[in-house]
Amino acid sequence: MTSSLKVGVLISGRGSNLQALIDACKTANFPARIVLVISNNPDAAGLGRAEAAGIATAVIDHRDYPDRRSFDDALDGSLRAAGVDTVCLAGFMRLLTAAFLDGWHNRVLNVHPSLLPAFKGMHAQRDAIEAGVKLAGCTVHVVRPEMDSGPIIAQAAVPVLAGDDENTLAARILEMEHVIYPLALRLIAEGRVTIAGTVADTAGAAPAPSALINPSGQ
Repeated sequence: MTSSLKVGVLISGRGSNLQALIDACKTANFPARIVLVISNNPDAAGLGRAEAAGIATAVIDHRDYPDRRSFDDALDGSLRAAGVDTVCLAGFMRLLTAAFLDGWHNRVLNVHPSLLPAFKGMHAQRDAIEAGVKLAGCTVHVVRPEMDSGPIIAQAAVPVLAGDDENTLAARILEMEHVIYPLALRLIAEGRVTIAGTVADTAGAAPAPSALINPSGQ
């Protein structure tokens, strides 16, 4: 049996992207499996999702540590003890230190609800609406110390509709996050992503069949 990529997922909340990854890993021939889910929040609903799927969980509460470095050291130790190869951030509401990311160079992924490099930060959907863009979306990228930056692996675009608010746009984007996060993890696990500087080359991955245009002009 071919070995699969061992994944650790870091969460802080409800874990909807975690669930998308869990569901993908259950499918036949998916080349990765989640071996550990860690939350910095002991009340995170996503812990229940992991437990229901039979996945090991751990709570590492950042409030128990005097600084970011010691908290990250605890994360690092738990991930390495579980044999994790790649880390997926799924609604993890803590910034990781450069030292942690150096130790996991090119092996930490994140999904962000904008078409990066546009609209970084906590309120990407609101910022997109306020900017008047016609297309918004989401991005899976390799994590770098600078917030919401790093080589882009996959993106998906959705239309911004008349009457959208932050919540309605966020819900539409989230549906696509659940599509592209498992896709990006598959590409990584299959060895189809090569990172050179700021660019992730996904050679061999099929391009999207068409463009999304908004408004349609009809």
